[in-house]
Amino acid sequence: MTRTPHARPRLITLLLALLALACGALTAPGAGAADGPAWWDPVQRPVPDARIGVSGEPFKGTDAQGRVRGFVDAHDHLMAAEAFGGRLICGKAFSEAGVEDALKDCPEHYPDGALDVFDLLTKGDGHHDPVGWPTFKDWPAHDSLTHQQNYYAWVERAWRAGQRVLVNDLVTNGLICSVYPFKDRGCDEMDSIRLQARKTYELQDYIDRMYGGPGKGWFRIVTDSAQAGDVIRQGKLAVVLGVETSEPFGCKQILDVAQCSRADIDRGLDELHALGVRSMFLCHKFDNALCGVRFDEGATGTAVNAGQFLSTGTFWTTERCPGEQHDNPIGLAPLPAALQQKLPAGVTVPSYAAEARCNTRGLTSLGEYALQGMMRRGMMLEIDHMGVKAAGRALDLLEAASYPGVISSHSWMDLGWTERVYALGGFVAQYMHGAQAFSDEAARTRALRVKYGAGYGYGTDMNGVGGWPGPRGADTPNPVRYPFRSADGASLIDRASAGTRTWDLNTDGAAHYGLVPDWLEDIRLVGGQQVIDDLLGGAQSYLTTWGAAERHRAAVNLAAGAGASASSSEWNPFTSYAPGRAVDGDGGTRWASDWSDGQWLALDLGATTLVGRVTLEWERAYGRAYAVEVSGDGAAWHTVWSTTAGDGGLDTARFTPVPARYVRLHFQQRATQWGYSLYEVGVYRA
Repeated sequence: MTRTPHARPRLITLLLALLALACGALTAPGAGAADGPAWWDPVQRPVPDARIGVSGEPFKGTDAQGRVRGFVDAHDHLMAAEAFGGRLICGKAFSEAGVEDALKDCPEHYPDGALDVFDLLTKGDGHHDPVGWPTFKDWPAHDSLTHQQNYYAWVERAWRAGQRVLVNDLVTNGLICSVYPFKDRGCDEMDSIRLQARKTYELQDYIDRMYGGPGKGWFRIVTDSAQAGDVIRQGKLAVVLGVETSEPFGCKQILDVAQCSRADIDRGLDELHALGVRSMFLCHKFDNALCGVRFDEGATGTAVNAGQFLSTGTFWTTERCPGEQHDNPIGLAPLPAALQQKLPAGVTVPSYAAEARCNTRGLTSLGEYALQGMMRRGMMLEIDHMGVKAAGRALDLLEAASYPGVISSHSWMDLGWTERVYALGGFVAQYMHGAQAFSDEAARTRALRVKYGAGYGYGTDMNGVGGWPGPRGADTPNPVRYPFRSADGASLIDRASAGTRTWDLNTDGAAHYGLVPDWLEDIRLVGGQQVIDDLLGGAQSYLTTWGAAERHRAAVNLAAGAGASASSSEWNPFTSYAPGRAVDGDGGTRWASDWSDGQWLALDLGATTLVGRVTLEWERAYGRAYAVEVSGDGAAWHTVWSTTAGDGGLDTARFTPVPARYVRLHFQQRATQWGYSLYEVGVYRA
């Protein structure tokens, strides 16, 4: 080799640079003594504590297109241990007294878990070694519903591995609290929600102190999409507060009578918004004064239906579904003796016809009022747990308003609604199923994500008493091999450990939140990189939905008070069904035609303007086939939209905006024996 006079100095310089780089890589999890800890490492972690097993600087920033990157857990319950009376789930997400206090079992579980009542009901055997820290022999476990899975260091592990959004759903159920034999606090649901919100802010403070002061920790509660984007670009975890409870604002119903008012709803939404809550469910598990729920099935369905009776005085009632979507079959499993004893003598859970799969209870007028209130506040509706009838009506209202703030966070809506959610601009996440099942469902819906430019999410539902992926086994042909590189490429991930216990996804399954990165690696191995890429696009997609909800402003109804004429009006000596009743802003009045096809309703907007959307709120007498026509002079009409599959309820017709002064609804075919009847018609620019 020919050498130049400067080759040796250059070689020495290169070797010194490589040595410095290597030393930097070896010390990457911390920093040099002179510089102090790196931004992603705490100034002083509690000792002893769990070990996260992750090294390397977390990814921060955006991709080449300027989009934030990262995984989204759209459904978790960080503070569920504070719910249900405080003793259903044992252990805490954090404790000022340290890990020994945070990760300890409930006292009634000693000496062998015989009084672990909830696991006894759900697993068939609640017996376990109650010792948590430091041995963790039997818990946390993928199939135990009663032990802490959200210890803060386990969430930290998921953040270090690329998760950038976590929705903390504040959760409880007053009925479960009241019937569970062990508790150390009251059962008021809103009191529990307030406590869990406060504890989440305390967790943020706890982590901040660990990292050197306010604002320095990786756990950041965010209250708007712009703030969330800033947090993600800093490489930190944006934490969004949600609510999943059965009787929000005290809105239960007893014997079909609502126990809340519009004023209660307004006060409740204002309070939740002030707490930082930005997404919520209107109903969960039990029918309430706002909406009917999507049933649980099998043995769980039987038990929850008994709880429905104890809470509301009524069992679920079912009907044939009008469309392709349906609720879960309730099932005919026998009720556990412990629950049967809670029912009045002679009362049993009813059986149901197999062909009647839909909850008769939909979205109530109070529920519609609550949804409108959420839209005015820029909040996102969680559509999971709504029965088909309620969910369909909610989607109708969202579509009529062009409101994008809708979330399906953990596979609890009828999956036939998926495209409607995407078309609105909403966000979809799948429950934390096993790698194969998760990958299969992701593949099934991928074409929709491509069509709508959407990312994907998962809902762990940790501490949500749901059950999580079990182990695939050490002998599986494609196991997770430790250490592995995080999906964003920034971190090296080894096994999680705490005390004397080390967890391995292959043999332990998703035992706690710290195994989320391992589960994602399992998905990559089983389902391929495409699933992971879709999930890494989740952060931007979630923020897009949220931001669009925040920016939404109610459109002006151009038809309000417009001049109206019609081909006919039904005559009644006591009530007017004149054309103007369809544009008077009163949802209790309506226009009705004669009982024949070939009818029309025409509106004069008063001036030519761009028109791009028409909404029709039908009474029971609705149109199967009809068209929307526009005109500049009221004489020459052309069709801008039509359907032959009208289904009643609230219909929204969208079309390319066109200038028009006159809008005419031309009805060709009735869906009933009566005429055509409309409560309200809306006309909008777009």
